[in-house]
Amino acid sequence: MKILVINPGSTSTKIALFDEDIPKFEKILRHTPSDLDTDLSIQYNFRLKIIENFLKESNTNINDLSAIIGIGGLLKPVSSGTYIVNEKMLEELISCKWGTHASNLGGVLAYYIGKKVNKPAYIADPVVVDEFDEIARISGHPKLPRKSIFHALNQKAIAYKYSKDIDKKYEDLNLVIVHMGGGISVSAHKKGRVVDSNNALNGDGPFTPQRSGSVPVGDLIDLCFLGKYTKEYMHSMILGCGGLVAYFKKDSVVELEEESKKNEKARLILEAMAYQISKEIGAYATVLKGNIDAILLTGGIANSSFITNEIKNRVGYISKIFIYPGEDELAALNKRAYRVLKNEEKALNYE
Repeated sequence: MKILVINPGSTSTKIALFDEDIPKFEKILRHTPSDLDTDLSIQYNFRLKIIENFLKESNTNINDLSAIIGIGGLLKPVSSGTYIVNEKMLEELISCKWGTHASNLGGVLAYYIGKKVNKPAYIADPVVVDEFDEIARISGHPKLPRKSIFHALNQKAIAYKYSKDIDKKYEDLNLVIVHMGGGISVSAHKKGRVVDSNNALNGDGPFTPQRSGSVPVGDLIDLCFLGKYTKEYMHSMILGCGGLVAYFKKDSVVELEEESKKNEKARLILEAMAYQISKEIGAYATVLKGNIDAILLTGGIANSSFITNEIKNRVGYISKIFIYPGEDELAALNKRAYRVLKNEEKALNYE
């Protein structure tokens, strides 16, 4: 069973080929900003051509594929699971009905490659997986309900991995899981459900390499009405040009960690990011009423001993902390498609 996995990002498209659980290759296809049109429907054609050219160069026959699976994008709230990419999902991803993000193209690219070879296309655990308790949706104003947008795929994969490591069921555990990458999500997992999480996309929680996180709302409103900034600029302040990018014009924690050895500002800002992540962990510990089996740190920034040590020093008293660095979303996606092909999991319809 050969499975092609596709994960479009803002400046790259990651693809991998698996033969059942065995990776045959993994490739990051890099793109410059000039390569990518802001219109995702135009981006689709560019990325599809790049993928097809690479598959030809690597002597990969797409007719040999059993399935294609892409990263899940911004859709309406859905339950956790693996979904068939149908016409309704395709239209909503392309039109960006629920929001614009490069991940929308995961399901689109999977669909059209699958259509060429008459093989199924899937997504799994998109960022809009919603298992919130009703109390978690209350924000303080009825026009601004809290939404579930977090790194569902990686968080769920790490939750199952940890559960397997300790020979317990995910559904029997209470966990606080922190995904730390370009975006940062901190979530309370209660007996197999993510009952609360910060909105990792739209200005909630700790600041990140590229996102501003929670900022003083009154001051933000004042900036909006100064007459100096467009709506697009204000959105970019929150998503893409916030966080470390706003302070240093770069988003590399590795580079800034090195700079922090000589640069007090770099050290302070990195400490502040770890500080805010720690505060968020403390907040989600209260969601679980302190009954926490473990705190799990994952994502690319979990490779940073500076950040993880700062977090350990602040929240180690709450529960045991385990680190799962990186974000092997390609392997996680493959596993979900493989489970469907083996009839160990039933693919869901997007309705």
